[in-house]
Amino acid sequence: MADWWKKSVVYQVYPRSFMDANGDGIGDLKGITQKLDYLAELGVDVIWLSPIYQSGGTDAGYDISDYYAIEQEFGTMADFDELLLEAHRRGLKIVMDLVVNHTSDKHAWFQESRMDRNNPKRDYYIWRDGHEGQMPNQMMGYFCEPAWEHDAKTDQYYMHLFTIGQPDLNWENKQMREEIYTMMNWWLQKGIDGFRMDVISCISKPAKAVASDGGQGMDCTNGPKVHAYLKEMHEKTFSNYDCITVGETPGVTPDIAVQYAGFDANELNMVFQFELMDVDSGPLGKWTTQRYDLLDVKRTITRWQEGLFNRAWNSLYLGNHDQPRCVSRWGDDSTPLYWEKSAKMLCTFLHMLQGTPYVYQGDELGMTNVRLDGLSEARDVEIFNAYRLYVEEQQVFTHDEMMANINARGRDNARTPMQWNDGKGAGFTQGDPWIKINENHTRINAQKQVGDPDSIFSYYKQVIHLRKAYDIITDGAYKILDAENPNVYTYAREDENAKLLVMCNFTAQEQSADHVAAYLGQGKYKRLIGNYANESSPTDALQAYEARVYLIEA
Repeated sequence: MADWWKKSVVYQVYPRSFMDANGDGIGDLKGITQKLDYLAELGVDVIWLSPIYQSGGTDAGYDISDYYAIEQEFGTMADFDELLLEAHRRGLKIVMDLVVNHTSDKHAWFQESRMDRNNPKRDYYIWRDGHEGQMPNQMMGYFCEPAWEHDAKTDQYYMHLFTIGQPDLNWENKQMREEIYTMMNWWLQKGIDGFRMDVISCISKPAKAVASDGGQGMDCTNGPKVHAYLKEMHEKTFSNYDCITVGETPGVTPDIAVQYAGFDANELNMVFQFELMDVDSGPLGKWTTQRYDLLDVKRTITRWQEGLFNRAWNSLYLGNHDQPRCVSRWGDDSTPLYWEKSAKMLCTFLHMLQGTPYVYQGDELGMTNVRLDGLSEARDVEIFNAYRLYVEEQQVFTHDEMMANINARGRDNARTPMQWNDGKGAGFTQGDPWIKINENHTRINAQKQVGDPDSIFSYYKQVIHLRKAYDIITDGAYKILDAENPNVYTYAREDENAKLLVMCNFTAQEQSADHVAAYLGQGKYKRLIGNYANESSPTDALQAYEARVYLIEA
């Protein structure tokens, strides 16, 4: 089916934390294979695997040392082949995480590149002379450290937008690009169903970003040749396969996203935008405990729903491996009732929008943020770098303030082990887990929810089924209703035959629903789903974190 990904729901697996089959405390490929029936029952179509390649170990697999090998902790290539086969047997597709903005400093290319200035692989990476005894320029990377590292052997600096162990590739080098495309085709020929492409909007570096002039550098997103590179990539790889491609694209607006993922762009199927992830940022970006304003959420979602309609395709997500748990951030995990209702409300809100929804592992159970009692319980390099910068060096935050920020927004929140049951290892492992297991696994786990018709898991199943049953959810135009209401998000989806009314209360207080009376008109309506048992009419007041969806036929 053409554009099958428009009807699909993608489930992101973070392999290190999903299921440990051999008892070493680290999730693995055999563990994922063991849980394929669980994913099939949920009703998702595509499994996106965070990186499973051989890695340098500095940034949770996003520093690849060999694109053709499986990280030993996760298993073997035979284990991957078995996973791919068993997934396909169940009608599940497999998407790989592709990291080609940078490699590990342990990759053979970089090992050769740093040998001497005349090495054939030297130009695979971005090397520059220093400026007056200092770094080439003052550009900072994404992880709270300078974007340049001195290499004594050749007395030059290499660029790394992320950790020191993640040198950036030089996409100006045609031979390097050809090697990337060869590798991508190798995986596609093996039978995988597509790629999620890490920070792909950063692969083309503006001249000022790499200049050895002592200046400030500049933003590396959406560089001058990024679209030329992606069109070339599409021609040499994607165009030959029926696959799904999604790019992680910091720095895009709807108009820029259309350049990447427009229906006639010949680049990507869709992109991940970051505007929604930034609506609750503070003066220092993500390191804050402040809550979002629903009006900002509405403006952002509406901008993207309207801006891409009939031009490109939205990726819909409220969390992933880099974000806090969605029910803790966007919902309310303060009481069991609010936790359950808000998790279901958020599911409704997201999946009724136009686009392809992405479910991060555990969202379908309502997994929450974890409380880290100290820095010793953290595992993420970004957390350590931020703590060093903001507490030890700049003294912007006290220890307690920074720990509050980490517990609210740190990436480890999403990386605690999947909660399969209420046992000691949460059903994730028989050994000592690589990262802390959330203590609430005794209450929140798959064993308690699968088969319970009132559970969050069962609600996700119902919503996913609705997406497949009603074309209006895929194709209908989006229309915001009551745009200035700070508490309730109401929107419609419309096509020539019907309307879909979606009502979501983002608060713990009862809210009026009078604003939908005029929209209902004379049409007949039926309730498709809701997170409260009562058969309410659209104009009945919304209870705490209530969500309702109605089909209105003329």
